[in-house]
Amino acid sequence: MKKQVILKIYGRVQMVMFRDSTRQKAKKLGLVGWVINKPDGTVKVVAEGEEKDLKQLIDWCYNGPMLAKVIKVDIEWKESTDQFNKFNIKY
Repeated sequence: MKKQVILKIYGRVQMVMFRDSTRQKAKKLGLVGWVINKPDGTVKVVAEGEEKDLKQLIDWCYNGPMLAKVIKVDIEWKESTDQFNKFNIKY
């Protein structure tokens, strides 16, 4: 069943290739949506796809790329909107 998950990732998650690494992981999992750096120092992810694949992305986000230091991940589940056709980095 397709779902949407919204993640807010806290810690050292900017300037460590978090957005690009998230995009690559999401694409490997067949997910669509976007990732963005927020002014408060967090990273926000909106992803849609199969629930099992979204859970793999969530698990990955708890570690992130090698230079990241994730402190906390807020997770919000929603119904899929089918509004995305690929996974992008937003600026």
